[in-house]
Amino acid sequence: MSAQRPSRPSRPRGPHPPRRRVGPSRPPVEDPARLAALDTLRAVRQRDAYANLVLPGLLRERRITGRDAALATELAYGTSRAQGLLDAVLGACSDRPLSEVDGSVLDALRLGAYQLLRTRIPPHAAVASTVDLVRAELGSGAAGFANAVLRRVTEQDEAGWVEELAPDEDADPIGYLAMASAHPRWVAQAFAEALGSRGEPLRAALAADDARPAVHLAARPGEVSADELAAMTGGEVAPYSPYGVHLEPGAGDPGDLEPVRERLAAVQDEGSQLCALALTRAPLEGPDERWLDLCAGPGGKAVLLGALAHLSGATVDAVEKAPHRAELVRKAVGDLPVTVHVGDGRDPDLPEGGFDRVLVDAPCTGLGALRRRPEARWRRQPADVAPLARLQRELLTSALRLVRPGGVVAYVVCSPHLAETVGVVADVARRTGAERLDTRQFFPGVPNLGQGPQVQLWPHEHGTDAMFCALLRRPA
Repeated sequence: MSAQRPSRPSRPRGPHPPRRRVGPSRPPVEDPARLAALDTLRAVRQRDAYANLVLPGLLRERRITGRDAALATELAYGTSRAQGLLDAVLGACSDRPLSEVDGSVLDALRLGAYQLLRTRIPPHAAVASTVDLVRAELGSGAAGFANAVLRRVTEQDEAGWVEELAPDEDADPIGYLAMASAHPRWVAQAFAEALGSRGEPLRAALAADDARPAVHLAARPGEVSADELAAMTGGEVAPYSPYGVHLEPGAGDPGDLEPVRERLAAVQDEGSQLCALALTRAPLEGPDERWLDLCAGPGGKAVLLGALAHLSGATVDAVEKAPHRAELVRKAVGDLPVTVHVGDGRDPDLPEGGFDRVLVDAPCTGLGALRRRPEARWRRQPADVAPLARLQRELLTSALRLVRPGGVVAYVVCSPHLAETVGVVADVARRTGAERLDTRQFFPGVPNLGQGPQVQLWPHEHGTDAMFCALLRRPA
């Protein structure tokens, strides 16, 4: 089916660099990479699944490897990440509202539009391969509709569509940058407020958040050094964490690496490593023997703390509310000196004042890790913030009860949203009288940490997720 595209005023556009590369005139009828990507998108839409959990299983099950696996990964994650931008373009090219388009057709249209706008795949190959997928599942009528829509998408590149569809950059810079970087406007607004900027810093932060991230590994202290881990994996030693290693994006499933299988290393963002390390670096007077991870699942920070505790003669208690996640923590920590408890961190049935150091890695919106969770930016909503901030305040208050007088609490969230970060810390510190430490001094060698006393990391500044960390000391 076809429809007349509404006329649009012509606008002068500067030249854009070529983005296409030579490729096959038409992909093969058997297209395992694109089909795996499409099935991933379907699972995300139908079951609220997570792309980074669905796709690796499909690749293993279907024995898709090498270049096909890399293509499937790029298409599935990239399409999920850019969904809002893609939908805006598809809506302008369709003769019906996207809400009336069959879900399976819409998944395929998004997949095709992503190839046209954000890859170097030749346009004819992107259109033909998508139409083939639709025809195989839904027949010729749906295939004709998909063909007509995608051919309209080819009339402009991404920059042209953004120029046409985005708000005016001068009148609404946040709205413009949100569309240009494929973010919901409310997320871009939260970034702008945390950065204190609607200009170049915001543009850089959103662009970095929209890029494919490197894989970060953490070497287990006492087992292997970062240099040794880099040599074993072909990665590079991280710039800030003494245990970190970076692998290039698309380097394959890090879970298949021998050091990860042998528990010599774990997949963990460098920013997460730095926040856990900051807790261990804050000075204490008196005993330093019992540490607590109050929100431990799935166990990444518990492993790092457990390994460091083992080296220093301390022990770690780890609390996780969900039994299945607590079991993940138990498996992750292995024989480290970590005791796992199933309980609510707000009232975990542990002795008040019984711990020297407490980590609160609180549940949050995850806005700081959107680049690693492709579909999350479109799944989260502004209404999620208030109940999470309430939970965060309760957890931090609990941690300050559980730490001994003079002990230290690290409050960590993977979000830059002010309501989840400085808002929570300021409120709890005011009500409890806790001392806010200058956290920046416990991130040695890390530049551009702002005015303090808290630390906010950023992908565009530090190459990490947008982790927030604040250290507080319970009054003696």
